[in-house]
Amino acid sequence: MHKYIPRRVFLMTLAASGALIGTGARAQAMVDEKDAQATALGYVADAKRVDKKKYAKYADGQHCATCALYQGKAADKSGPCGIFAGKQVASAGWCSAWAKKA
Repeated sequence: MHKYIPRRVFLMTLAASGALIGTGARAQAMVDEKDAQATALGYVADAKRVDKKKYAKYADGQHCATCALYQGKAADKSGPCGIFAGKQVASAGWCSAWAKKA
C-alpha cells in the first residue's frame, strides 16, 4: 500500500519550514493551546484530552511524537512541529493536522 502525506499537510509543512530557517539553537517557546492557530487545529498538549466528538478522525495512539510533522525525537518531551513555526509542541500532544509517520 502506498503511504503518502496529504497535499495540504505537505504544503503547510513546506511553508512552515521556510519560517524555521534561521531560528538556530534559540530556545523555542511551547505552543499555547489558546493561540489562534492552535485553537483552529484543536491542539492539546495531552492527546488524552482531545474532543473526540469534534475531532472524529482522532484515534488512540495518535500524538505529536507519532506525527510526520513532528521534528523532535520520539523520546523527547517536546519538539518543533512543521505546523507551528518557531514553537515546540508536547510529544504527547495532538492536533487535527496529525499525519502518520511513514
